[in-house]
Amino acid sequence: MADSNFIDYVKIYCRSGNGGAGSTHMRREKYIPKGGPDGGDGGRGGHIILRANPQFWTLIHLKYRKHIMAEHGGAGSGQLQHGKNGEDIILDVPLGTVAKNAETGEILFELVEPNEERILVKGGRGGLGNNNFKTATNQTPRYSQPGEPFEEGWFILELKLLADVGLVGFPNAGKSTLLSTVSAARPKIADYPFTTLEPNLGIVSYYDDKSFVMADIPGIIEGAHEGKGIGMRFLRHIERNSILLFMVAADQDDIREGYEVLLNELREYNPELLVKDRVLAITKSDMLDEQLKGEIAQTLPEDIPHVFISSFTQEGLKELKDMLWESLQKEMPVEEEAPVILFPGDDNEITVG
Repeated sequence: MADSNFIDYVKIYCRSGNGGAGSTHMRREKYIPKGGPDGGDGGRGGHIILRANPQFWTLIHLKYRKHIMAEHGGAGSGQLQHGKNGEDIILDVPLGTVAKNAETGEILFELVEPNEERILVKGGRGGLGNNNFKTATNQTPRYSQPGEPFEEGWFILELKLLADVGLVGFPNAGKSTLLSTVSAARPKIADYPFTTLEPNLGIVSYYDDKSFVMADIPGIIEGAHEGKGIGMRFLRHIERNSILLFMVAADQDDIREGYEVLLNELREYNPELLVKDRVLAITKSDMLDEQLKGEIAQTLPEDIPHVFISSFTQEGLKELKDMLWESLQKEMPVEEEAPVILFPGDDNEITVG
């Protein structure tokens, strides 16, 4: 088994804190023997909060932390003193983390913005002290509220890698070799299937200090959406990639058929993935002459741009970068023009910036 620090799935038990009880206290001082109610409110129970931390890239720090319990809120006391709030527990997780209810499978939320915080389990509210219940007809209430109970449950945290370009291909298609050639990433490379057992990220430099992030996803085989091979485990990482770079090796019997198999696996897993921009790279093209390239090009689908590349000779890598960068620019959001507000009966118009 590969020794890996990349953990993209954890199941944890979380329990928030109880709210503190409100106080039932009457003011009693030397010269005020019958003072009114002065019971303070109870403190709030601690939340369990997830925070997206750009410095984290794996969930390994939560792998062995199965039970997470927040502090209870303190009880209120006399002289209108409120109880102490239970201390919140903040769990730092990587960008792209999805929180699910383990029992129902319901997606609770996703963290995609740096330093974004979301409450996973909410702490119980503190109870009101008797001071809150005094009225003109009930000036000495001798009751208060208990704090709200804690919330608890089992939750699943899944990581979906955030990258500009995701590499999609069969085992031994040359994905790891390409990533190591165009970036500083050093994934494991060997001449046997399923060398890559975990996703790898690399930053690809472009002109004028520009760059984009490329993700090497472990190889997909036919039937991966049904759990065959290891593709099902990592298909979710493809969901967060802006562009999908399909890679089919030149030594495959039918390159178009190989591309269609990969496309079908994505379709069966999540049809929404087909909306993403796609580029087809025929790898190991140093084995082909120009005549063979021309014959293969005539068989390729017309609805997707293609390029012949070789990580060994670096053939076509510049063209590939240009194609990927051009596609990424199309993905960039276009700034909307400021709306123009017209007031009835007035020729003036105001532009709201």
